[in-house]
Amino acid sequence: MQKSALLLVTCLFGLSLSGCAAIQGDQEQQADTSPKETENTASSTKQEPEIRYADFEPEELYLLLSGEIAAQRGRFDVTLVNYMKAAQLSRDKTVIERTMRIAQSLNADNAQKKLAALWLDVDPDNMQAHRISAIQAVKNNDLETALGHMERIMDLGGDADFDSLAAMAGNLPPQQQQELLQLYRQMEQRHPDNPELQYSIALLMKVTGEPQQALDKLAPLLDDKPNFQPALVLKGDLLYAIGDKRQALDHLLRHTRRFPDNRQMGTLYGRMLIGEGELQAAQDEFNRLVRRFPNVPGLRLSHALVALENGQNALAEEELTRLIEQGHHADEAHYYLGRIADEENNTEQAIGFYNNVERGNYYFPALARASELMAEQGDLDEALAAIRELKNNNPEQEENFHLLEINLLLDRERNEQALEAANKALEGYPANIRIRYARAMLLDSMGEPEQAEADLRQIIDEQPQNAVALNALGYIITTRSDRYDEARAYIERALEIDPENPAILDSMGWVLYQQGETERALDYLSRAWQAYADPEVAAHFGEVLWQTGEQEQARIIWEEGFEQDPDHPILIETVERLTGEQSP
Repeated sequence: MQKSALLLVTCLFGLSLSGCAAIQGDQEQQADTSPKETENTASSTKQEPEIRYADFEPEELYLLLSGEIAAQRGRFDVTLVNYMKAAQLSRDKTVIERTMRIAQSLNADNAQKKLAALWLDVDPDNMQAHRISAIQAVKNNDLETALGHMERIMDLGGDADFDSLAAMAGNLPPQQQQELLQLYRQMEQRHPDNPELQYSIALLMKVTGEPQQALDKLAPLLDDKPNFQPALVLKGDLLYAIGDKRQALDHLLRHTRRFPDNRQMGTLYGRMLIGEGELQAAQDEFNRLVRRFPNVPGLRLSHALVALENGQNALAEEELTRLIEQGHHADEAHYYLGRIADEENNTEQAIGFYNNVERGNYYFPALARASELMAEQGDLDEALAAIRELKNNNPEQEENFHLLEINLLLDRERNEQALEAANKALEGYPANIRIRYARAMLLDSMGEPEQAEADLRQIIDEQPQNAVALNALGYIITTRSDRYDEARAYIERALEIDPENPAILDSMGWVLYQQGETERALDYLSRAWQAYADPEVAAHFGEVLWQTGEQEQARIIWEEGFEQDPDHPILIETVERLTGEQSP
């Protein structure tokens, strides 16, 4: 039986995977279409596609037909098995290629590896087969084999994508990164004039933590090829990495104007401007990029967010609305539109936007804020009911919904209900650190420091490097007992793990003050205040200043604390106890 019969049957079934032209090889999807084939295709667009005939054995034809029938029934696994057998029996290039597409659509790595080997056995110079073999070798951590296939692609005149593999190296363990770098250097010795290899080596040096050496590697390449744009982008990135930030920005500004169509360069420049706090310049750059690349949603989202940071809410709202209309980044866009409405006190509108966030990283923050707004409007029970319904309908996310419920109750000072919810959550999820920590803080606020300590010790037993739990335990012991040496030991451990955390600096200052080390206490409390001017830090810092005779300075610190929260209980108690005056 001939292939014409096969095409007739498969077209009748609709070829659910790729269309009835797939068996003969769809010219649009073939990786290696010759110029002649391209010309013939272009000149015959209005004609029926040419049918190429080839003989198949009955068993081969049966396997192909069975595979297509299975695809129609949604059994793509059966389709792949049958096509694999047909490819191995027939060794037909078009069947192998069709089977490869099926394997790729199913992310079947083992099948792709076997098919690529078969393909190369039938057609040793097929660049697509070499490319797939290289990808599979990388996935199997066989870097030398991967580079062998890539080198063969280069010898055949194709794009070997050395830079793509180098960029992927960030996901490899350090030992394999070094191995890959060594293999690239060996290949460079065989191909000393290949700029892509030189660039890839510099990129690998960046990945392995050698930015200065990478810059040195790029210098002769850019001297020889000053318009090699990937190297220009990498140079800007490397200059920033070694701390030459102004030089990096000047370099990228100059070359984004030379190469305005280089989206990667412009995006890097815009992000660096954000990192340096030059937000208006960043907005201008993303505005330029959006106008040049109007169909790239990520650029429009960046433009919206930097406009939002610049207080240009109307522009941000316009861009975010357009993203939603275009069906891109809808969850992020709804979240930030909610933020805008929230800031403008359009509560109902904000709740609506937040509730339109359906998935992703913004889902729980949006749901949390929508619930808070509902509670502020007097609809706490309705908000809790919605959270519980979502929890019941999404058991895979039950832990997160428990935490959301607990935090909402805490925010509304429903402490008894919050404790009940936390106890229930920990019955089902005793290993959940966030819920246990929330319960510890709640128990402490309810005058149960011993139970709070027990929860925190359990967290530390499971996570000895948890600086937050170590600090909380040390602070509770400091404020609820006179076991200052024990408290200080926990806080010191926390400080070793996270030395610049202002909450830990505050705890360290406070325990030192309780132990009579006033000067050292002032040093830590001053650093905590500079890093994070929180009312509780103000209470501690101000008290130590007051006791050392710096009473005017203490009043200044307290006033700044009250500006943030005039009802902060610790700050109020401190001021009234020390001054005998009512707090402002």
